[in-house]
Amino acid sequence: MDDPVVTEEVENKEKRTDDISSWDADFLKVDQGTLFELILAANYLNIQGLLDVTCKTVANMIKGKSPQAIRDTFAIQNDFLPQEEEQVRKENEWCEDK
Repeated sequence: MDDPVVTEEVENKEKRTDDISSWDADFLKVDQGTLFELILAANYLNIQGLLDVTCKTVANMIKGKSPQAIRDTFAIQNDFLPQEEEQVRKENEWCEDK
């Protein structure tokens, strides 16, 4: 086996979005277009640390927001009909914070 054993603690640390250093947070205070270009560049150039911190920044922009607030933040058009949106909400009701 060549794969290293990844402990649960390491996996959980990688999934956290609140561990961005203050320098990184200041560096990433850019407009959305620049942030997304940084994500694309980090992915293309295989710069894992930059990819992680930029994706965590976007995750923090989404965290705790309603679907409509996320649409507003990222200028995403809602193309669901009201009936379709209600159906999706019902199907995914189990994952909502209560």
